[in-house]
Amino acid sequence: MSTADTPSASAGRKRADVRRNEQKLLDAAAAVFVRMGIDAPVREIAAESGLGMGTIYRHFPTRADLVVAVFRHQVDALAAAVDAAPTAGTPYEVLRQWVHQFVDFLVTKHGLAEALHSDQAGFESLHNEFVERLMPVLDQLLKASTAAGYTRSDVRAYDFMLAIGNLCIGVENFPDYQARRMIDLLLAGLARTAPASTGEEPEQP
Repeated sequence: MSTADTPSASAGRKRADVRRNEQKLLDAAAAVFVRMGIDAPVREIAAESGLGMGTIYRHFPTRADLVVAVFRHQVDALAAAVDAAPTAGTPYEVLRQWVHQFVDFLVTKHGLAEALHSDQAGFESLHNEFVERLMPVLDQLLKASTAAGYTRSDVRAYDFMLAIGNLCIGVENFPDYQARRMIDLLLAGLARTAPASTGEEPEQP
């Protein structure tokens, strides 16, 4: 019997398949929640993921299980983004991409309290977890953009995160509210028109 045919190898492949399916489900559910809210039909998530509804229920028996899992999945992705290879040309664009991803996360978070019903302690614990994990990431991205001269130096990560959150609140009650447009206006106010001066006086015309 080859190594590939041993029971342990077979079990390992099965576990890997389960993990892949779970990641696929979480990615799909996150996309659907951003588009349709956390009350979106499970069939929409099944269609987005290409997996059956039975598979979804096996992984996440209740909607609260699914919403909390998506919440943690998004936090993990946002926390890891700072260590990923940059996909944009400047620190400002890296910051902007991260903030847009954070906005998608906040849209899901707005439905978390409802999904957890009366579990206020559980909601507060998850909220504190995301703040503790993501505040240092945002601070690092802001400092990198500031050091490169692309953004102002007088804005704290804490204030910026609160501003982003406040600009996303309208999504809950106003379907036509364009959160990303408002966030881009906020980012534009944060940006310098050009990298900071190197200390040399500009030439006079």
